[in-house]
Amino acid sequence: MKFEEALKRLEEIVKELESKDMELERSIKLFEEGMRLVKECERMLNEAEEKVEILIREGENFRTEPFEEEKYGKEDV
Repeated sequence: MKFEEALKRLEEIVKELESKDMELERSIKLFEEGMRLVKECERMLNEAEEKVEILIREGENFRTEPFEEEKYGKEDV
């Protein structure tokens, strides 16, 4: 499942859980599915973060450098 698909399904689950006319058993099943999707989305985001590289311009040449949050901080990215 792609990240966008998982996120869309999570949004659908939230809307359904917010509806007032739902049996407890159905609510629990949706909550469990949502938690699995959250964990999968977190895994995909962590994997993407590991792949992020920052381009640093050196004259006319570019080089890539692995993203290091400690070095750049979240606000710099």
